[in-house]
Amino acid sequence: MDLVTDVLSGKRLALARLLTLVENQSPQGQAALDQLFSHTGRAHLIGITGSPGAGKSSLVNHLAKAFRNPVDGTLPRTVGIVAIDPSSPFTGGAVLGDRVRMRDLAGDPGVFIRSMASRGSLGGLARTTAAVVQALDAAGYDLIMIETVGAGQAEVDIAKLAHTTVVVEAPGMGDDIQAIKAGILEIADILVINKADRPGVENTERTLRAMLEIGYNHSSGHHFRENTDDRAESTDSAEVQAESLGWTPPVLKTIAIKPQGIAELAQAVEAHAAFLHESGEWQARERIRLQSELDQLIQAVLVDRWRAGLDEQNYQKILNRLTAREISPHQAAHGLIDMGNAPMSSQK
Repeated sequence: MDLVTDVLSGKRLALARLLTLVENQSPQGQAALDQLFSHTGRAHLIGITGSPGAGKSSLVNHLAKAFRNPVDGTLPRTVGIVAIDPSSPFTGGAVLGDRVRMRDLAGDPGVFIRSMASRGSLGGLARTTAAVVQALDAAGYDLIMIETVGAGQAEVDIAKLAHTTVVVEAPGMGDDIQAIKAGILEIADILVINKADRPGVENTERTLRAMLEIGYNHSSGHHFRENTDDRAESTDSAEVQAESLGWTPPVLKTIAIKPQGIAELAQAVEAHAAFLHESGEWQARERIRLQSELDQLIQAVLVDRWRAGLDEQNYQKILNRLTAREISPHQAAHGLIDMGNAPMSSQK
């Protein structure tokens, strides 16, 4: 049996092998993804992001357990987890320590955990994260949770990849003004205050609710929407919010290590998925997600082709002139692009 057939039949070793090929950007891995793409589009993609130390990994661990052991009598869901760790700018390596906090899931055949190094990519994701998620989707996992690096305000790329974005905050992680101006909060579908047993949780909750009110009064962000149904403004019920004409991100409090509030978070995630399907927003976000992936791939291909057609000596000459400050970075970039577009004979 070939790799694609093995992945579709649920063989975990085949999936692990495919993910390694995908991360290494090998032609064999890309060929397998091309064949698997028609089997994707069924998984609910859930982004988990927030500042370092907010408890994202512990939250993912217990949220996965909640989906695997639902308390409402529904069938267990299969869960794929992609945990992204920062890479060293010097060695390129990564600790990949998120899996340590998820060891409770190690023996569950319905959970697949993949740790990735960011490899210098910005925005909280690795360059091949979308491809890894695509492979897990094709393998048949119902839910795929993507935990970002945890670098703070710059981590907004997850909103283009996930259907549901959960932003995790914790009391004492920053002052109120910092929380309000942090662009990462504007992408939230669900806001979670983890470590809610710490002092200052009331101030954090009050700040987040004030930020949401500002967002809805001056809606222009990725996920903020005008809410024309007063019911959603007068209640915190996730069910009522899902039935309204818009979605108001609920503010939930959790203590992941105990765990407390996890069942409510799982219900909010399910309610948001129901809202996306009923409102038609699911298809809209799928289109945005695929467009973002397409644009990134086109950019990467064009850069690779440009570099392949550029004479290395000319590149070094331009770099030397830039280092000597004879030309500006803008002039250097345009000069290199012009060289890359010129025939090889004209570069000599």
